[in-house]
Amino acid sequence: MAGKLRVGILGVGTIGTVHANAYKVVDGIETAALCDVNETALNKASETFGVSNCFTDFNQFLKSDIDVVNVSVGNVLHKKCAIAALRAGKHVFLEKPMAMNAAEANEINAAAKKSGKVLQIGMCRRFNAEAQVIRDCFKKGLLGEVYHTRAVLVRRRGIPGLGGWFTTKAQSGGGPMIDLGVHWFDLAMYLSDNWNPTAVSAKTYAKFGPRMKNYVYTEMWAGPPRLNGVFDVEDYSTGFVRFGKKATMSFEIAWACNMEDAAFVELLGEKGGVRFAPGKPMVIYTEHGGKVADVQLQYDRNVNMYEAQARALVRNCRGKKTEAATGPQGATVMRLIDAIYASDKAGKEVRIGQ
Repeated sequence: MAGKLRVGILGVGTIGTVHANAYKVVDGIETAALCDVNETALNKASETFGVSNCFTDFNQFLKSDIDVVNVSVGNVLHKKCAIAALRAGKHVFLEKPMAMNAAEANEINAAAKKSGKVLQIGMCRRFNAEAQVIRDCFKKGLLGEVYHTRAVLVRRRGIPGLGGWFTTKAQSGGGPMIDLGVHWFDLAMYLSDNWNPTAVSAKTYAKFGPRMKNYVYTEMWAGPPRLNGVFDVEDYSTGFVRFGKKATMSFEIAWACNMEDAAFVELLGEKGGVRFAPGKPMVIYTEHGGKVADVQLQYDRNVNMYEAQARALVRNCRGKKTEAATGPQGATVMRLIDAIYASDKAGKEVRIGQ
């Protein structure tokens, strides 16, 4: 593909503008069109990014001179918009979560396969400096076979947009599992190459969100709260995943709980173990010369994960292999999340469909 990759951003809210900022500084890509039903937000983004090719009509947007559609709208619209863009002959960058559930993810993948176009899922955490260093260590065999992972992402008070679409299952598909769990599950499987979850036993809770008027917090992303809105999703989830007889994973994902914030993915390997925690020192716990040894890793931390993700998109669309999340991997994450909700409902371990 000659020249710059021309991207049309569908949805100019918070995450859409994050991607537009990345495209401003990455070689080989540019924002060529914007689309949003909110004219005020659209006009502001047009001025901020110097893009005059703006649309409130999605179908007209798809007919514009763009190579890629960056889907940054609400979860409930992901399937419809991604499939329409693929059918229109556009590559698609699809924000997480891939879809509302695995069935929708499968439909998107079928459309991508039929179109022959690139489908990249927005699992930006893969491009953290720490994640790339761990992935490199794993590929070089420094960890050996990873037999267990711990995925923990806990917020003390972090329910986003209380009463809005984030906390309305018909629009979001779920709570922190859909919002946060997708990143940590993708990371755990990406870093360890354990991509075959077979069974899960899980429990979810809703202890803070339902008490909307009495929810105590210090700040709220995507706020302010809408106290006349809906909260019908979980705010905490925990469980245990089997990857056949090969490996396991424990997880704890929460928007709100009475505990300090925590965010990490731990990998336990037969040769070494390591903890992914963005911005924090990394140590491989291993052996050396017949003794227990801690190897502290030195690396360049000055990496913007959204810019790195944009570079991967350019390479993908030019037919080069990257570390970005694929459609099938996105569908695997959705199958796992579906099974977590099914296990909670059944009160027992459930098998994960393939």
